[in-house]
Amino acid sequence: MEILAGVPTPAVTTSAANSMITADFQTFLRLLTTQMQNQDPLNPMESTEFASQLAQFSGVEQQVRTNDLLTAMQAGLATLGMGELGGWIGMEARAEMPVNFEGQTVRLAGAPHALADRMELIVRDARGNVVQQIPIPLSADGFSWDGNDLSGDSVPEGIYSFTVQNWSGEDMIEERGAMVYSTVEEAQLVGTEVWLTMEGGLSIPAASVLGLRRPG
Repeated sequence: MEILAGVPTPAVTTSAANSMITADFQTFLRLLTTQMQNQDPLNPMESTEFASQLAQFSGVEQQVRTNDLLTAMQAGLATLGMGELGGWIGMEARAEMPVNFEGQTVRLAGAPHALADRMELIVRDARGNVVQQIPIPLSADGFSWDGNDLSGDSVPEGIYSFTVQNWSGEDMIEERGAMVYSTVEEAQLVGTEVWLTMEGGLSIPAASVLGLRRPG
């Protein structure tokens, strides 16, 4: 997804900074060595000046070592994070989300209202047009949409969203998003958030997932 493109990773930034510090350290070392080799034997460098430069040398060296240690720690944390993210792959997530329909059967679930006597599924295309409206069981159990429109024909491929209407007689009590079951194909860490790429290529934040299960 484009939303994930161009996001800089901390490892790249840290690597560039470490390269700069290392280059400065090497330059400082060469300058100090050259200065010592070319000092006037009759007027050698003052001991206090020499000690000051050695202190600077030690400080730069310590900075390089510290940054190397931080880089190693970040790499370890990144590896751990990737291992945890790997646990999402292949799981079936439940969330309110659109679906990139490519001819597959879409698995859904609704939430029945306590006062409702029936529920209906509303399917809308990317423009918001209603392409299907069908009765569904008055239950929180899952059901399927086979991809047919109001005429019974298969809808074209594209992005579709789903809502469930709760009715009491001729009065609609509420309309809310339907829960979609979809398999997680990829998990990525974007800044401090985890994003999941679902089957069909759509991405959603992991925080929007309300349930996980192994595919039946």
